[in-house]
Amino acid sequence: MAKYLIVGGVAGGATAAARLRRLDETAEIIIFERGGSVSYANCGLPYHIGGVIPERGGLLLQTAKGFYDRYRVEVRLGQEVTAIDRANKRVTVKRLDSVDGGQASSGESYEEGYDKLLLAPGAHPTMPEADDEAKSQIFSLHTIADMDRVIDFIDQRQAARAVVIGGGFIGLETAENLIQRGLEVTLVQRSGQVMPPLDAEMAGLLHEKLKAGGVNLMLNSPIQGIHKDGDALKIELASGQSLSTDFIIAAIGVKPLNTLAVDAGLAIGKSGGISVDAQMRSSDPDIYAVGDAVEITNLVTQGKQPVALAGPANKQARIAADNICGIPSLYKGSQASSVLKVFEATAAMTGINEKLAKAEGLDYDKVYLFGPSHAGYYPGSQEMLIKVLFEKPSGRILGAQIVGQEGSDKRADILATAIRSGYTATDLTELELCYAPPYSSAKDPVIVAGLMIENLLTGKVSQFHWHDVADLPRDGSVQLLDVRTMDEHSRGAIEGFKNIPVDELRERLSELDQKRPVYLHCQSGLRSYIATRILLQNGFKARHLNGGYKLYKMFMQKG
Repeated sequence: MAKYLIVGGVAGGATAAARLRRLDETAEIIIFERGGSVSYANCGLPYHIGGVIPERGGLLLQTAKGFYDRYRVEVRLGQEVTAIDRANKRVTVKRLDSVDGGQASSGESYEEGYDKLLLAPGAHPTMPEADDEAKSQIFSLHTIADMDRVIDFIDQRQAARAVVIGGGFIGLETAENLIQRGLEVTLVQRSGQVMPPLDAEMAGLLHEKLKAGGVNLMLNSPIQGIHKDGDALKIELASGQSLSTDFIIAAIGVKPLNTLAVDAGLAIGKSGGISVDAQMRSSDPDIYAVGDAVEITNLVTQGKQPVALAGPANKQARIAADNICGIPSLYKGSQASSVLKVFEATAAMTGINEKLAKAEGLDYDKVYLFGPSHAGYYPGSQEMLIKVLFEKPSGRILGAQIVGQEGSDKRADILATAIRSGYTATDLTELELCYAPPYSSAKDPVIVAGLMIENLLTGKVSQFHWHDVADLPRDGSVQLLDVRTMDEHSRGAIEGFKNIPVDELRERLSELDQKRPVYLHCQSGLRSYIATRILLQNGFKARHLNGGYKLYKMFMQKG
């Protein structure tokens, strides 16, 4: 009878244990979990704080008793694996003196043997530097126990002010839910944007949503110190400003929990994650690792990185269990597909962003488009801004970012599937997606993105971007053309652009010089594309502004 030990529960460990049992009914399976809950929805923690998920029990996916009753898996809560003896295939386990929600015990240690060991210790949150007396009012939000501490503090202290440090997933979700709970919330971000997976211009759209939702957003605000100030905390910023708050939620990020693996001599990647192969096996053939603690392959770049997301952790756990039981199974990499709610907005992303494409030295370009959530003539259609990165000259889709409302997640999922499948722009144009006026358009925005990219790659059109406008020469060496209506032009225009509406362009070609290139724009990019085709077929060199005046104004003239 085989014996499988699992270090850590939640997404990775609990999923692996259930899969192992389904594949091997006779094995002895033990999960060691240092906390008080074996399987819970940590992605839902902010929403219970905000009251959106009213029942705490709804976050508990499985209990230790439930695991044993259904799977005959033994779950040892409040017990921490502290060492691995690889030579003798044994682990040292410490019974913790106290555990939030778990079982109090003696603090003594014992050993347990294994045939196969699976590590799913997760990651630990990074905490800000602070004076010792201030630390009791600084919280992370990583476990059920963390959530309970935050709620208890708010209730017992009748806290009214909170500062959230960090603008990633947890930071933004927590800020929104603290607002929902009625608190005054300030979000402090060290860099110039929230949500690092988004490119800066797309993240800027979320900045507006946060402010509109009541969050006091402070960007480019490194923290120099945190200390007690009476019953409150005082936060000193590098700018010289200071903030006063009742408590702090630290959402700075997480680091792989690798101490156990390091001490055991397992290979560790440059990011600090445990190195694993495609079978989720570590450098020891009898030890597997999954989840936030491992370093995996980026599906697009083939580089190595940690990905702290529940979806990849669940997939890795299943694959590891398959291989432990002798079923060949491979994890081919992650594209870090994710979605985020920010008040009424949705931000979704998949694949790589432009920052990483540049860092990797990829030959790429991008298209932006404003797409409707469903047919514009059907009531309630909402606009989403879609950014798609593609490789030149292959047209392979590298990444996508979408900020909108209804339908944003749906389009991101389609593009995520395309990236996973290695699709090119031409493949996007050939998709046959479900259509009815309440749900989509006859030409879905994803298909339109493919058509736009295909036009670029086949030379039917050339483009320039919103960030190129300022560098266009105004000395007459090029011709700048606005093909919107006169009324649109009069209500706002880019300096130096002459107005010739697209519907008049054929009759007014004589006003343009074929010897000088033409740079043109419309409101969103469609009419300028049509105008570019007219000019190219009449002997002009022309390129149009991708995303049009609307995108330019959104990114260059806001705030």
